Amino acid sequence: MDLNLDKTILDYLYDGVYVVDKDRKIVYWNFSAEKLTGYSSGEVVGGNCYDNILNHTNSEGVLLCRQECPLAKTLKDGILREAEVYLQHKTGHRIPVVVRISPIFDTTCELIGAVEIFSDNSPKEHLLEQLAQFKEMALVDSLTGLGNKRYVEIELSTKINEMRKLGRSFFGVLFADIDYFKRVNDQYGHDIGNKVIVMVAKTIKNSVCNKGIAFRWGGEEFMAIINTHLQEDLLKIAERIRALTEQSVYRLGSNEIRVTVSVGATQAVIDDTDETLVKRADHLLYLSKNTGRNKVTIS
Repeated sequence: MDLNLDKTILDYLYDGVYVVDKDRKIVYWNFSAEKLTGYSSGEVVGGNCYDNILNHTNSEGVLLCRQECPLAKTLKDGILREAEVYLQHKTGHRIPVVVRISPIFDTTCELIGAVEIFSDNSPKEHLLEQLAQFKEMALVDSLTGLGNKRYVEIELSTKINEMRKLGRSFFGVLFADIDYFKRVNDQYGHDIGNKVIVMVAKTIKNSVCNKGIAFRWGGEEFMAIINTHLQEDLLKIAERIRALTEQSVYRLGSNEIRVTVSVGATQAVIDDTDETLVKRADHLLYLSKNTGRNKVTIS
Protein backbone atom coordinates (compact mmCIF):
# COMPACT_ATOMS: atom_id res chain seq x y z
CA MET A 1 0.00 0.00 0.00
CA ASP A 2 1.21 3.49 -0.85
CA LEU A 3 2.63 5.32 2.21
CA ASN A 4 0.73 8.50 1.40
CA LEU A 5 -2.49 6.49 1.26
CA ASP A 6 -1.60 4.90 4.63
CA LYS A 7 -1.22 8.36 6.15
CA THR A 8 -4.49 9.55 4.62
CA ILE A 9 -6.33 6.65 6.23
CA LEU A 10 -4.65 7.22 9.61
CA ASP A 11 -5.40 10.94 9.49
CA TYR A 12 -9.13 10.28 9.45
CA LEU A 13 -9.25 7.71 12.24
CA TYR A 14 -11.26 8.77 15.31
CA ASP A 15 -8.39 7.81 17.63
CA GLY A 16 -5.12 9.66 18.04
CA VAL A 17 -2.20 7.92 16.34
CA TYR A 18 1.50 8.62 16.40
CA VAL A 19 4.51 6.66 15.18
CA VAL A 20 8.05 6.69 16.58
CA ASP A 21 11.29 5.22 15.29
CA LYS A 22 13.52 2.99 17.41
CA ASP A 23 15.04 6.08 19.07
CA ARG A 24 11.53 7.28 20.07
CA LYS A 25 11.63 10.16 17.59
CA ILE A 26 8.11 11.03 16.44
CA VAL A 27 7.81 10.56 12.67
CA TYR A 28 4.02 10.76 12.28
CA TRP A 29 1.16 12.47 14.15
CA ASN A 30 -2.43 12.26 12.88
CA PHE A 31 -5.29 14.79 12.90
CA SER A 32 -7.07 13.14 15.82
CA ALA A 33 -3.87 13.33 17.88
CA GLU A 34 -3.89 17.09 17.19
CA LYS A 35 -7.53 17.34 18.27
CA LEU A 36 -7.09 15.30 21.47
CA THR A 37 -3.85 16.93 22.64
CA GLY A 38 -3.92 20.45 21.19
CA TYR A 39 -0.49 19.92 19.59
CA SER A 40 -0.21 20.17 15.81
CA SER A 41 1.87 17.78 13.74
CA GLY A 42 4.37 20.54 13.05
CA GLU A 43 4.95 21.04 16.78
CA VAL A 44 5.81 17.43 17.57
CA VAL A 45 7.09 15.58 14.49
CA GLY A 46 10.87 15.39 14.65
CA GLY A 47 10.94 15.62 18.45
CA ASN A 48 11.20 12.76 20.92
CA CYS A 49 8.08 11.42 22.63
CA TYR A 50 9.68 11.97 26.05
CA ASP A 51 10.44 15.67 25.44
CA ASN A 52 7.68 17.15 27.64
CA ILE A 53 5.00 16.67 25.00
CA LEU A 54 2.34 14.34 26.39
CA ASN A 55 4.01 13.65 29.74
CA HIS A 56 2.04 10.47 30.40
CA THR A 57 1.32 9.75 34.06
CA ASN A 58 -0.47 6.94 35.81
CA SER A 59 -3.50 7.57 38.06
CA GLU A 60 -1.16 8.40 40.97
CA GLY A 61 0.49 11.19 38.96
CA VAL A 62 3.77 9.31 38.46
CA LEU A 63 5.53 10.41 35.26
CA LEU A 64 5.96 7.44 32.92
CA CYS A 65 7.93 8.91 30.02
CA ARG A 66 11.39 8.16 31.43
CA GLN A 67 10.63 5.29 33.82
CA GLU A 68 7.68 3.01 33.15
CA CYS A 69 6.78 4.11 29.62
CA PRO A 70 4.79 1.31 27.91
CA LEU A 71 5.95 2.52 24.48
CA ALA A 72 9.63 2.32 25.51
CA LYS A 73 9.05 -1.20 26.81
CA THR A 74 7.50 -2.26 23.51
CA LEU A 75 10.50 -0.84 21.65
CA LYS A 76 12.70 -3.12 23.77
CA ASP A 77 10.76 -6.38 23.69
CA GLY A 78 8.35 -6.08 20.73
CA ILE A 79 5.30 -6.94 22.86
CA LEU A 80 1.91 -5.29 22.30
CA ARG A 81 0.71 -3.29 25.31
CA GLU A 82 -2.38 -1.49 26.54
CA ALA A 83 -2.62 0.92 29.48
CA GLU A 84 -4.89 3.52 31.03
CA VAL A 85 -2.91 6.73 31.57
CA TYR A 86 -3.32 10.50 31.73
CA LEU A 87 -1.77 12.67 29.02
CA GLN A 88 -1.15 16.39 29.26
CA HIS A 89 -3.10 18.66 26.90
CA LYS A 90 -1.29 21.63 25.39
CA THR A 91 -3.32 23.95 27.64
CA GLY A 92 -2.05 22.10 30.70
CA HIS A 93 -4.87 19.93 32.02
CA ARG A 94 -4.79 16.15 32.27
CA ILE A 95 -6.92 13.86 30.06
CA PRO A 96 -7.60 10.16 30.77
CA VAL A 97 -6.78 8.00 27.75
CA VAL A 98 -6.45 4.35 26.84
CA VAL A 99 -3.20 3.77 24.94
CA ARG A 100 -2.46 0.75 22.75
CA ILE A 101 1.10 0.24 21.55
CA SER A 102 2.16 -2.04 18.70
CA PRO A 103 5.72 -2.75 17.49
CA ILE A 104 6.71 -2.08 13.88
CA PHE A 105 9.03 -4.56 12.13
CA ASP A 106 10.76 -4.28 8.77
CA THR A 107 10.83 -7.04 6.13
CA THR A 108 13.72 -8.75 7.94
CA CYS A 109 11.73 -8.82 11.21
CA GLU A 110 13.94 -6.18 12.82
CA LEU A 111 12.16 -3.91 15.29
CA ILE A 112 12.33 -0.40 13.78
CA GLY A 113 9.69 1.55 15.70
CA ALA A 114 6.27 1.52 17.31
CA VAL A 115 2.82 3.00 16.85
CA GLU A 116 0.70 4.30 19.74
CA ILE A 117 -3.06 4.65 19.38
CA PHE A 118 -4.80 6.60 22.13
CA SER A 119 -8.50 7.15 22.84
CA ASP A 120 -10.20 9.64 25.13
CA ASN A 121 -11.28 7.67 28.21
CA SER A 122 -13.52 10.33 29.79
CA PRO A 123 -17.31 9.90 30.03
CA LYS A 124 -19.11 11.73 27.24
CA GLU A 125 -22.65 11.42 25.99
CA HIS A 126 -24.57 11.42 29.26
CA LEU A 127 -22.40 14.26 30.58
CA LEU A 128 -23.07 16.38 27.49
CA GLU A 129 -26.78 15.76 27.87
CA GLN A 130 -26.64 16.71 31.55
CA LEU A 131 -24.58 19.81 30.76
CA ALA A 132 -27.18 21.07 28.30
CA GLN A 133 -29.89 20.65 30.92
CA PHE A 134 -27.85 22.32 33.63
CA LYS A 135 -27.07 25.33 31.44
CA GLU A 136 -30.79 25.92 31.03
CA MET A 137 -31.16 25.82 34.82
CA ALA A 138 -28.21 28.19 35.42
CA LEU A 139 -26.33 25.45 37.28
CA VAL A 140 -23.08 25.68 35.31
CA ASP A 141 -20.09 27.87 36.12
CA SER A 142 -19.49 30.05 33.07
CA LEU A 143 -15.68 29.96 33.28
CA THR A 144 -14.97 26.27 33.84
CA GLY A 145 -18.10 24.50 32.60
CA LEU A 146 -18.34 22.65 35.93
CA GLY A 147 -21.43 22.65 38.08
CA ASN A 148 -21.66 25.76 40.25
CA LYS A 149 -22.39 26.24 43.96
CA ARG A 150 -26.13 26.17 43.40
CA TYR A 151 -25.81 22.78 41.70
CA VAL A 152 -23.71 21.51 44.64
CA GLU A 153 -26.46 22.47 47.06
CA ILE A 154 -29.11 20.64 45.01
CA GLU A 155 -26.96 17.54 44.58
CA LEU A 156 -25.95 17.39 48.26
CA SER A 157 -29.56 17.66 49.45
CA THR A 158 -30.56 14.86 47.10
CA LYS A 159 -27.69 12.63 48.24
CA ILE A 160 -28.32 13.22 51.94
CA ASN A 161 -32.06 12.49 51.61
CA GLU A 162 -31.25 9.30 49.72
CA MET A 163 -28.69 8.29 52.36
CA ARG A 164 -31.27 8.67 55.13
CA LYS A 165 -33.81 6.58 53.23
CA LEU A 166 -31.25 3.82 52.65
CA GLY A 167 -29.95 4.03 56.19
CA ARG A 168 -26.32 3.92 55.11
CA SER A 169 -23.59 6.14 53.72
CA PHE A 170 -22.70 5.77 50.05
CA PHE A 171 -20.85 8.97 49.14
CA GLY A 172 -18.16 11.38 50.25
CA VAL A 173 -17.07 14.90 49.40
CA LEU A 174 -13.77 16.54 48.53
CA PHE A 175 -12.78 20.18 48.78
CA ALA A 176 -9.74 21.29 46.75
CA ASP A 177 -8.18 24.75 46.73
CA ILE A 178 -5.34 26.03 44.53
CA ASP A 179 -2.30 26.80 46.67
CA TYR A 180 -0.83 30.33 46.56
CA PHE A 181 -3.19 31.28 43.74
CA LYS A 182 -2.85 34.99 44.57
CA ARG A 183 0.77 34.75 43.43
CA VAL A 184 -0.40 33.63 39.98
CA ASN A 185 -2.81 36.56 39.68
CA ASP A 186 -0.25 39.03 40.99
CA GLN A 187 2.50 37.85 38.64
CA TYR A 188 0.55 37.08 35.46
CA GLY A 189 -2.78 38.90 35.79
CA HIS A 190 -6.37 37.74 36.13
CA ASP A 191 -6.75 36.56 32.53
CA ILE A 192 -3.92 34.05 32.94
CA GLY A 193 -5.21 33.27 36.42
CA ASN A 194 -8.53 32.28 34.86
CA LYS A 195 -6.75 30.02 32.38
CA VAL A 196 -4.99 28.29 35.28
CA ILE A 197 -8.35 27.84 37.02
CA VAL A 198 -9.73 26.23 33.85
CA MET A 199 -6.68 23.95 33.64
CA VAL A 200 -7.18 22.78 37.23
CA ALA A 201 -10.94 22.41 36.74
CA LYS A 202 -10.48 20.11 33.75
CA THR A 203 -7.84 18.08 35.58
CA ILE A 204 -10.12 17.63 38.60
CA LYS A 205 -13.06 16.64 36.38
CA ASN A 206 -10.92 14.08 34.57
CA SER A 207 -9.52 12.78 37.87
CA VAL A 208 -13.03 12.13 39.17
CA CYS A 209 -14.19 10.59 35.84
CA ASN A 210 -17.29 8.43 36.35
CA LYS A 211 -16.88 8.12 40.11
CA GLY A 212 -18.79 11.32 40.86
CA ILE A 213 -19.24 14.96 39.88
CA ALA A 214 -16.83 17.89 40.11
CA PHE A 215 -17.95 21.46 40.81
CA ARG A 216 -16.48 24.92 41.11
CA TRP A 217 -17.35 26.09 44.61
CA GLY A 218 -16.08 29.61 43.94
CA GLY A 219 -12.84 31.48 43.22
CA GLU A 220 -10.03 28.93 43.12
CA GLU A 221 -11.91 26.38 45.22
CA PHE A 222 -13.48 23.20 43.89
CA MET A 223 -15.68 20.47 45.29
CA ALA A 224 -16.42 16.92 44.19
CA ILE A 225 -19.12 14.49 45.30
CA ILE A 226 -17.74 10.95 45.06
CA ASN A 227 -19.99 7.90 44.86
CA THR A 228 -18.31 5.43 47.22
CA HIS A 229 -18.88 4.02 50.68
CA LEU A 230 -15.19 3.18 51.05
CA GLN A 231 -12.83 5.70 52.60
CA GLU A 232 -9.88 4.18 50.72
CA ASP A 233 -11.61 4.94 47.39
CA LEU A 234 -12.26 8.51 48.49
CA LEU A 235 -8.61 8.90 49.48
CA LYS A 236 -7.43 7.40 46.19
CA ILE A 237 -9.41 9.93 44.14
CA ALA A 238 -8.33 12.81 46.36
CA GLU A 239 -4.68 11.81 45.92
CA ARG A 240 -5.20 11.48 42.16
CA ILE A 241 -6.55 15.04 42.01
CA ARG A 242 -3.57 16.29 44.01
CA ALA A 243 -0.97 14.38 41.99
CA LEU A 244 -2.37 15.11 38.52
CA THR A 245 -2.76 18.79 39.32
CA GLU A 246 0.87 18.91 40.42
CA GLN A 247 1.86 17.37 37.07
CA SER A 248 -0.25 19.83 35.02
CA VAL A 249 1.38 22.88 33.49
CA TYR A 250 0.12 25.99 31.72
CA ARG A 251 2.68 27.26 29.20
CA LEU A 252 2.94 30.99 28.62
CA GLY A 253 5.68 31.52 26.07
CA SER A 254 8.86 30.23 27.69
CA ASN A 255 7.25 30.28 31.15
CA GLU A 256 5.70 27.21 32.74
CA ILE A 257 3.01 27.98 35.30
CA ARG A 258 2.55 25.15 37.76
CA VAL A 259 0.25 25.02 40.75
CA THR A 260 -0.71 22.53 43.43
CA VAL A 261 -3.91 21.95 45.37
CA SER A 262 -4.66 21.19 48.99
CA VAL A 263 -7.53 18.76 49.54
CA GLY A 264 -9.92 17.93 52.36
CA ALA A 265 -11.93 14.70 52.10
CA THR A 266 -14.67 13.20 54.25
CA GLN A 267 -17.26 10.45 54.04
CA ALA A 268 -20.89 11.43 54.62
CA VAL A 269 -22.50 9.94 57.74
CA ILE A 270 -26.17 9.32 58.52
CA ASP A 271 -26.67 12.28 60.84
CA ASP A 272 -24.98 14.75 58.45
CA THR A 273 -26.75 17.81 57.10
CA ASP A 274 -25.57 19.78 54.07
CA GLU A 275 -24.04 22.27 56.45
CA THR A 276 -22.16 19.79 58.68
CA LEU A 277 -20.76 17.88 55.72
CA VAL A 278 -19.51 20.99 53.94
CA LYS A 279 -18.12 22.44 57.16
CA ARG A 280 -16.18 19.25 57.92
CA ALA A 281 -14.70 19.01 54.43
CA ASP A 282 -13.77 22.70 54.54
CA HIS A 283 -12.06 22.23 57.93
CA LEU A 284 -10.02 19.31 56.54
CA LEU A 285 -9.02 21.39 53.52
CA TYR A 286 -7.59 24.07 55.76
CA LEU A 287 -5.77 21.47 57.83
CA SER A 288 -4.01 20.54 54.57
CA LYS A 289 -3.29 24.22 53.94
CA ASN A 290 -1.92 24.78 57.42
CA THR A 291 0.30 21.68 57.46
CA GLY A 292 2.26 22.21 54.28
CA ARG A 293 -0.13 22.44 51.29
CA ASN A 294 -0.12 20.11 48.27
CA LYS A 295 -1.52 17.36 50.47
CA VAL A 296 -4.71 15.50 51.33
CA THR A 297 -6.32 15.40 54.78
CA ILE A 298 -9.14 12.88 55.25
CA SER A 299 -11.37 12.16 58.20
